[in-house]
Amino acid sequence: MTVEQVGRGNGRGPGRPREERVTRAVLDAVVELVAEQGMGAVTMDAVAARAGVSKPSMYRRWATKRDLVIAAAESRVGALSVPDMGDFRAELRAVLTARMEAYRTPGVDRLLAGVMAAAAEPGAERGTYGAYTARVTSETRHILERGIARGDVRADVDVDAAVTLVAASLVFRMVGEQRQPDPRLVESVVELVGRAVAAQP
Repeated sequence: MTVEQVGRGNGRGPGRPREERVTRAVLDAVVELVAEQGMGAVTMDAVAARAGVSKPSMYRRWATKRDLVIAAAESRVGALSVPDMGDFRAELRAVLTARMEAYRTPGVDRLLAGVMAAAAEPGAERGTYGAYTARVTSETRHILERGIARGDVRADVDVDAAVTLVAASLVFRMVGEQRQPDPRLVESVVELVGRAVAAQP
């Protein structure tokens, strides 16, 4: 069933596909501006002009620039869903590979650096940024908990610490070291984290 068919079936009419096009155009515009000129180029005026939409239509969706930037980041690096593969390392590899591919998209490095910088500013609403981080890392937490239930991850593993280690490995390579994460890094992290959390035979 297409989006249009869903809209007709639930009474929302033909406006929904247009709303989705506007949302996509705006978020793409944010990423493009960041890739070309950096976070300083992202203003509501500049994004509206690049996306070809009105500012009121943007403000209906995102009340602040902060909300818009987080939405743009989540459009590129959002929640994942990894099926049960019966093996924690295979699932971790799937998570890290998906993240690696997203991080290598032009503009994502600057975008995430900007999100982290904004989160550290005085007066930043930590809950907003924390909620985004929780969504981004939720699948890593899920596969760790699934591994514990399955028995191939130790029951006494500090899940919070493991989630941080996994998330930080690729992000620091990209933002801190200014190097692209690659399959070799993915395999190294899988090996190191897998060995650290593995249940004893």
